[in-house]
Amino acid sequence: MKKLNLLLLAFAVVALSGCEIIGGIFKAGAAVGVISVIVVIIIIIWVISAFRGRS
Repeated sequence: MKKLNLLLLAFAVVALSGCEIIGGIFKAGAAVGVISVIVVIIIIIWVISAFRGRS
């Protein structure tokens, strides 16, 4: 019975730490996604303004 309790405890520790790691990856992914979108928008605005300035 003790082995089963230790096995369940070990599984719970691994599962909870895995969830924290995945949560961190998703938070970083969201931040990188937002920054990427902002950078692309800035580049598009810069290109449009460069073409308008030529004419």
